[in-house]
Amino acid sequence: MILRFTATDFRCLEKVQLELSPTFNLIYGANASGKTSLLEALAYLGRGKSFRGAPPPGLARHGSAGFVLFGEVEVHERRHRLGVSNGREGLAVRVDGASDAGLAELALLLPLQVVDPEVHNLVAGGPEQRRRYLDWIAFHVEHGYLDTWRRFRRVLRQRNAALRSKAGPATIRSWDAEFVAVSEMLNVSRRRALDAVRDDLEAYGQALLDTGPGFEYYQGWSREAELGPLLEDSLDRDVQQGATQLGPHRADLRISYDERQARKLVSRGQQKLLAGAMVLAAT
Repeated sequence: MILRFTATDFRCLEKVQLELSPTFNLIYGANASGKTSLLEALAYLGRGKSFRGAPPPGLARHGSAGFVLFGEVEVHERRHRLGVSNGREGLAVRVDGASDAGLAELALLLPLQVVDPEVHNLVAGGPEQRRRYLDWIAFHVEHGYLDTWRRFRRVLRQRNAALRSKAGPATIRSWDAEFVAVSEMLNVSRRRALDAVRDDLEAYGQALLDTGPGFEYYQGWSREAELGPLLEDSLDRDVQQGATQLGPHRADLRISYDERQARKLVSRGQQKLLAGAMVLAAT
């Protein structure tokens, strides 16, 4: 939990200092008084990026070269100091005074979930948003998940580079063993992450929608077949497309509500309630 927060030169905020309750905080004020900017600054401290998609130059207060954010958090009865700045020299992150910290450390110490007007896209949007949702949960509940995810992204880039360059089959296949091994590790971790929050997903969905939603993980290839032989069978198609067509990067969390596909067949309001249930379950 975050106990203290300071924002300097962030959007319309020249200098803000907050002492926060460990249980519940209410931010209120007139229109255009900076409420959303304050929430965006808090989220930036935990993510190192804007949830509104704004580039860093657009986040600094007019006339300022950059902005600085600071927070004091408590995790497992231990306090940590977080600092993030962005300006002409780029993003800088400090954790407990160390300047070699990264965004992963921010996310571990200050895990955040954002419910905004576009939250329905978690349900209605493309699979990549739901993959990020599962990855966020797995990152927090599966030890070593970040390393596994990075290994997978690295081998996927290498295999795709070989496909785009029209390398020979032997070169392309040389990446398959690592690709399959890491894919299986990623797949197992995502399934465990979903299982860890499934009861809460169904409970929050029932509370908000009066009908328990369904959540089914699609791993990115058939569960009835092994990935290695499938990669071999799809090699010609992968070469034609210049990209690997099967694997965890094609995974999805398929959501149903009242026996209907939630992404396409329910209302926008129902999608927002479903997405809200998902965010609450992941906290």
